[in-house]
Amino acid sequence: MDQKKTTKTKGILYVLFAAALWGTMGVFVRYLNAAGLASLEITQVRITVGFCCIGTYLLLFRRDLLKIRWKDLWCFLGTGIVSLLLFSTCYFRSMEYVSLSTAAILLYTAPIFVMLMSLVLFKERLTMAKTAALALSFIGCILVSGIGNAQVSAPIGILLAIASGFFYALYSIFSRFAIQRGYGALTIVFYTFLFCAIGCAFLTDWSTIARVVFVPDVRIVLLSVALGVITGFLPYVFYSSGLEHMESSRASILASLEPVVGTLFGVFLFKEPITVPGVFGILLVLSAVAILSLPAKKEKE
Repeated sequence: MDQKKTTKTKGILYVLFAAALWGTMGVFVRYLNAAGLASLEITQVRITVGFCCIGTYLLLFRRDLLKIRWKDLWCFLGTGIVSLLLFSTCYFRSMEYVSLSTAAILLYTAPIFVMLMSLVLFKERLTMAKTAALALSFIGCILVSGIGNAQVSAPIGILLAIASGFFYALYSIFSRFAIQRGYGALTIVFYTFLFCAIGCAFLTDWSTIARVVFVPDVRIVLLSVALGVITGFLPYVFYSSGLEHMESSRASILASLEPVVGTLFGVFLFKEPITVPGVFGILLVLSAVAILSLPAKKEKE
């Protein structure tokens, strides 16, 4: 029992750490946007740097983890193309039609999709704890984002944002299939980044990347590398590792900590104002995390 509890705690910490790292994305995006990179170019830099990091490590120390079976290739095409690439494309396109807060909160319909698909595909239990945590995290994200003040300009933006949440959710689903077939976090992340980088290459303006990144200004180079390591390589490895120790639906809800961390960075680093509803939203998300961190015996069906 102690070993099981330790394993569960490790999984929770892995996912929360991944969410915290993802929450720093806005910091990098703000600086790189100012330097001249658009959203898709930032995605390409992030994924390419992350791929180089994990690829170098595996080539030097764990070549055995590069081996996959051809019949399992669909799992990694799913995480890389169907999930990561399509999620990024829909998410950034949605921002052309709706406010950033609206796009962000609709992205966090992902835990709902994960929970529903996990019930059908993996026969996960729908416990009261998970249901309550899902409701708290979603309401909390709404309050944190300030969506009540957002002006929606087109239905297509809503559809694209919801689609981004669906494709975002599919990372947990395809990763679960890969885990069930015996693959670990490093293998999953390597092939996810590989296929996403290849797919994104056809959508990227490489001349812009060359003009902005490959310049004498070492700060931009360091920001680009840090973007790939801190918001790409590390969080995906930790999140995928967390999935090895818990259900997909639980991990997806825990990852809702991401917008809270992003908001806190905005407040303390960029002096952005935070509202009373925003503070209440943070507390709701933290409450959801606390509920999912309770020992299993305290959960009720």
